[in-house]
This record gives sequence, structure tokens and C-alpha cells, in this order.
Amino acid sequence: MKILQRIGYYLGGFAIGLVILAFFLNGRGVSCEYNYGPEARVLKNIRTKTLHFSSDSEALIASKAIDTASISNILKKGDIDFSKSEPRKEPCGIYHIEGEANNKNVVFYIENCDSIATLQTIKFLN
Repeated sequence: MKILQRIGYYLGGFAIGLVILAFFLNGRGVSCEYNYGPEARVLKNIRTKTLHFSSDSEALIASKAIDTASISNILKKGDIDFSKSEPRKEPCGIYHIEGEANNKNVVFYIENCDSIATLQTIKFLN
């Protein structure tokens, strides 16, 4: 078999495989983000759930100290400090998430349950 025929068979099979993958994965909510580390997986898990706010965090949002767009941004790009978190706490794990909003360092304590995540505390650091 000539080299050009081999390349042709390879490219043909590769193209068919791409079409099959596009057909099966179309509209399935498949994410191609690089969520391999534990930090990225926890943040994605929290973002996919309904986010509730405690009365303390609602008061800070109402006083315009922080807005929900900043909270969403921190939940997307924030850092989890697992040494200050309690991920195995029953019934819901509590995570210490650090980020920056309005040029201020912010710390969230989020209670991550099965179907909801609750923003318990918001602290501003200097």
C-alpha cells in the first residue's frame, strides 16, 4: 500500500470520527474546560447549583459593598484554600474561597450541599 493511500485512509477515518463525535456530543452540555484539579472541580460544582445568600451576605449586597457580578466572577476565578475549608463536614461541606472584587481582597465561606450552595459569610481583607 502506498503512503498516499495510507494517509488518505487515515484522514478519512479521522474525519468520520469527528463527524460521529460532533453528532453524539451536540447539545449535551459537554464542557471542554480544563477542570482537572480539585479546585476547579469544586468551583464548577458550586457554580452549577442554585446559589442562596445568608442574611449577612444579603445585607452586604444590599449595601452595595459587593455585587452579584463580582460574586460570580470570584466563583469562576477564585482560589480555594483547602486548609481553611471543611469539605467533609456533614451534611454539607464548607469552602473558603478567596478572590478580588473592586480592588479589595474578598473571602467567601460557602456551604456546598447536594442541590444548593449557600454563601454564608463575606469578609473583606485589607
